Amino acid sequence: MTHFPFTEEPIVPTLAAEYPIEVAEEFTRGFVPAYFGDIDLGHKARNDCFTRVAQQISRHPGGSLPDKLSNTADYHAMDRLMNRPETTHERVLAAHCERTLAKMQVASGVALILHDTTELDDSKKKSLKLAAIGNGHGNGYLCHNSLAVNPESREVFGLVSQILHQRVAVPRGEGVQAKRERQSRESRLWSRAVQSLPAIPAGKRWIDIADRGADLFEFLAMEKELGRACVVRSSSNRRVRIGHDGEGDEVLLHDYLRTLPAKGETRYRTIFDRELGKDREVKLRVSWMSVEVLRPHVKKGEYSNEPIRAWTVRVWEESPPSKRTKLEWILLCLDPVTKVAEAWEKSDWYSCRWMVEEYHKAKKTGCGVESLQFRTEAALQPMIAMLSVVAVMLLNLRQAARRPDAKERPASEAVEPIYEEVLRGWRYKTDRGAMNVHEFYMAVARLGGHMNRKGDGFPGWLTLWRGWQKLQNMVVGVESQRRRRRKIV
Repeated sequence: MTHFPFTEEPIVPTLAAEYPIEVAEEFTRGFVPAYFGDIDLGHKARNDCFTRVAQQISRHPGGSLPDKLSNTADYHAMDRLMNRPETTHERVLAAHCERTLAKMQVASGVALILHDTTELDDSKKKSLKLAAIGNGHGNGYLCHNSLAVNPESREVFGLVSQILHQRVAVPRGEGVQAKRERQSRESRLWSRAVQSLPAIPAGKRWIDIADRGADLFEFLAMEKELGRACVVRSSSNRRVRIGHDGEGDEVLLHDYLRTLPAKGETRYRTIFDRELGKDREVKLRVSWMSVEVLRPHVKKGEYSNEPIRAWTVRVWEESPPSKRTKLEWILLCLDPVTKVAEAWEKSDWYSCRWMVEEYHKAKKTGCGVESLQFRTEAALQPMIAMLSVVAVMLLNLRQAARRPDAKERPASEAVEPIYEEVLRGWRYKTDRGAMNVHEFYMAVARLGGHMNRKGDGFPGWLTLWRGWQKLQNMVVGVESQRRRRRKIV
């Protein structure tokens, strides 16, 4: 990504007046301490401005920046802050990543780091000349996110890394060696992401999870070199050697795995079927074996030629409905698989990967990260970082309704009390006790058009988002009315 040098400038006495924020006192609490910890942009006035802007955007994340910051003074303060040389993508995100790592270190059990790349389409920004994305008709960044989650509770700890990458035009006829050594090669993103992470503390299990884009010998070799563990969905029917003794037969991974019988009992899971557009129950079987992953015949990355000891797990749907795509995952694992429980464990971990896709929806649909209208990358990038953290909050709010204890937890543990109060008044029309988390989110979905019938399933992201936007407008109206009453009194 583009790096901007830090320039030290004198702090003038009027700096605090440069960032006026007209916002109610309760807006300044909650979001920034929980997701950024102690933000440090080099001066207390900048830190305070960042806190207030981020807090206000967290409460009104949808739409364009003028929608998020409707007060003109707030908008101009944000604009000046984003254009300061001290406010960079790295500096904004560093505070959040440190906060995320602190949460992971105190959490018990396994933590998963979900790696994935999404495109941020900035084609509408005529003042910015960003590199091509997609099929070449758009312009923008490739945004590689590393999102840490708890696989048991599905709580999102936050981002531990984010790389903004612009494609580089490749010379015609670039040779294999030149491509392998090119630092801007996109396939390096996976390795760069894990290289940027700190060493795993003793006694902790942090597992990297990635889709088929990371099925690269270079990435697996980097994981091994760093002493990390990963679960990667296999995309290629690559050559492997059976066993870890170096004497097994060489086979094609996918072809051979599909000849192995299922082990253990059939498991029943509920999955979201994209073709149907709703959840359905599936019968799953599992098998596994130990392998040595052999390097490709043509060396396409930077790694040693030694085979990589790994385990591979196949999870498949035993009896798919007619005309339905059969579910099948073939997973490469550097975390040992020696028994049925460990094979299902890897399947459970990989099933969390969809959360990073939901995160991308939260960034684009929920926060409108592709609608930002800045004239320079130096201003655009720190706002991408801020909205990326707001998207973590939105995803956590949605995940709260899916937790097993959602019907026992009061909604005020997941949202500010005024949100629960306003929504309860709209939904029930009569006096009653405070809502729990599950009731709150089903009411938000009802506000967004979900009928709350048993057969309708759990509300989707867009339905919840429509309801959340309406609720925010209702809360703004209530707060405005209360401030007027206080002034009159």
